[in-house]
Amino acid sequence: MKKAISFYPGPSRVDHRIPMYVRDAYDNGILSINHRSETFVKMYSQTVDLLKEKLDIPEEYSVFFTSSATECWEIISQSLIHTNSYHFYNGAFGKKWFEYTKKLKPYAIGYEFDLEQELKTGELDLSSEEGVICITQNETSNGTHVDNGRIGKLRKKYPKHLIAVDATSSMAGIHLDFSQADVWYASVQKCFGLPAGLGVLICSPTAIDTAKKLNENKHYNSLSFMIDMEAVRQTTYTPNVLGIYLLMRVLKRRKHIEKVEKKLHKRLKMYEEIFSEDERFSFLVKNKKVRSETVVVVKGSKEDIISVKEKASEAGLILGNGYGPYKETTFRIANFPALEKQEVKKLLKFFKKYFQPEKQE
Repeated sequence: MKKAISFYPGPSRVDHRIPMYVRDAYDNGILSINHRSETFVKMYSQTVDLLKEKLDIPEEYSVFFTSSATECWEIISQSLIHTNSYHFYNGAFGKKWFEYTKKLKPYAIGYEFDLEQELKTGELDLSSEEGVICITQNETSNGTHVDNGRIGKLRKKYPKHLIAVDATSSMAGIHLDFSQADVWYASVQKCFGLPAGLGVLICSPTAIDTAKKLNENKHYNSLSFMIDMEAVRQTTYTPNVLGIYLLMRVLKRRKHIEKVEKKLHKRLKMYEEIFSEDERFSFLVKNKKVRSETVVVVKGSKEDIISVKEKASEAGLILGNGYGPYKETTFRIANFPALEKQEVKKLLKFFKKYFQPEKQE
């Protein structure tokens, strides 16, 4: 039986070379190396260098490895928020980040904005001259995003605040201007094309200085401890060594982010051509300025959504379920780099046959 192609937006399609890389890791003893060893230090350093090179991360920024993006919520709350944090969200994951932070930091404030609305940087009511502004750059649940220009305006408007960005479903897929925020984080099971179980946390010098001043040191993943260990290219606890190794191997072959982004833009236009012409299905987000480039969310009636997912499954294609309030009336498509050209072609061919049968005759 042939394996179905998954377009689920995470965990999603992994890089097709992963089985070979895992075998190499076993053959070369990577799976059992000591995380305090010279071998690990070299691997950590090389992986960080590749991240900076391929994703255009500023050289002066620090890179840490965590268990997941969700763990980064905890690290930010514990180690970077003294009192105030301001969470701007329009979807489920941004809201979860706010609600989790509020359990640890009761003065966290949430601001919910509309699905079709750009983040209004000039109208934010921040009650303090400092604190952490938290935004979800790419909202996986509903297929919206905040573009680089908008984040840049936020940086200019609030230069004394730290800006923390959830880029879980966009990092390594589109070009992000890391210089415009202080904290960025993601998990690798989306645009990096890796199995789940590893997070990437990126901090500016300002974020590092803030963590040192607060000097929160009550937890195994306190950022102050992580900073000390990062200085010698190690981690505070036994890390996902295989995950870091696989990340290094994938990045070695990955093209620069500008070329990756160009490829995904081209694919997105193909999806737009299909869904702009169909009467039953359309993009959940109408405003192109806020529509995600890496998570395509398509809406329809409950019956039509069930039907298209079933037909896709019969064709060996797995479409992602909707999420939260859109669970029954949308499906989601991962527009991630690890998906092969021929796999995307197969999905597009299916859509054309399903949505435009008269053109196939």
